[in-house]
Amino acid sequence: MAPYAFAIVSLGFLLFFAHLILNALQRKRDYLWYRQLWCYKRLPLSRKQYLQAFPFYSALSPKYRVQFEHRVCCFIADKKFKHRYGQPVSNEQVVLVAAVACQLSFGRRDYLYAFLDTILYFDEPFQSPANNEIHKGEYNPRARALALSWADFKTGLDITTDNLHLGLHEFTHVMHIESERHTGMDSYRYHKYHQLILRELMDAKLRNRLSSTPFFRDYAFTNQYEFMAVLTEYFFESPQEFRVHFPKLFHHLKMALLFDDAWLHQSEY
Repeated sequence: MAPYAFAIVSLGFLLFFAHLILNALQRKRDYLWYRQLWCYKRLPLSRKQYLQAFPFYSALSPKYRVQFEHRVCCFIADKKFKHRYGQPVSNEQVVLVAAVACQLSFGRRDYLYAFLDTILYFDEPFQSPANNEIHKGEYNPRARALALSWADFKTGLDITTDNLHLGLHEFTHVMHIESERHTGMDSYRYHKYHQLILRELMDAKLRNRLSSTPFFRDYAFTNQYEFMAVLTEYFFESPQEFRVHFPKLFHHLKMALLFDDAWLHQSEY
C-alpha cells in the first residue's frame, strides 16, 4: 500500500501547488480560468416569462442564456424576498431584481453577493431609518439587506437612455462593500481597479470633464461609493459614449467587472 499512499500524497501536493499557481496567475493577469462549471437550474414557466422579457437575457447567445438563467435561479434560492409591509412579493419582482443583480455580476465567478441576504420591497420611496431622509434604495451591510422602491426600480428598467438605473446603482453598492470585506478573487480584482479609478480622479481636468458630461450627474461626487454606482449606470446605459470620452475609466470598470464587450453592447438593445 505504501507506493499507492505515496502517489496519493504526491498528487495532493501537486494539486495544492497548482491551485496556488492558478490563483496567483488569475490575480496578476485579471482573468478567471473558469466562471461557471455547472448550468442545470431552470425557472418555472410562471417566472420564465419575466426573464424572457429582460433585454440583457434575450440578447445573449444560447450558451450564455443557459448560464444566466442558472444564475438567476441560484440567486433567487439564496435570498429572501420580502415586502416591507407584509404584502405578497410577485414573481415579476423576484425575477427582475435577480436578473439585474446577475447582469451586474455576470463576469464574475462569485455572483451571489455574499454580504446580502434579503431584498426588501417598498411600493415607493421610503424614509431611511439611518438618517430619516427619503430614499429610493438603500443597502444596509449590518442587516445584510437591500431596500428598493419598486416604482423607481421599474422606471430604471423601462427608461434606458438617462443613465439612471436604481437596480444597477444599488447592487453596485453591495458589490463595492463586499470588495472591501471579502478576500475572493472577484473582490480582489474589483478593489484593485476601483483604486485605479480613484487614482484617475486625482486629475482635475478629468473631474471637470466628468462634471460637464450631461449624463454624468453631480451626485456621483458625493463619495467614492456613489461615484462607482453612477459610473456603473453610465457603463451599462451609455457604453459607446463612455468608451469614447473616458477610455481609461471605461477600461478600469470593465476589468473590475470582468465584463465581455459582447454582453455590454448587447445590453444596449
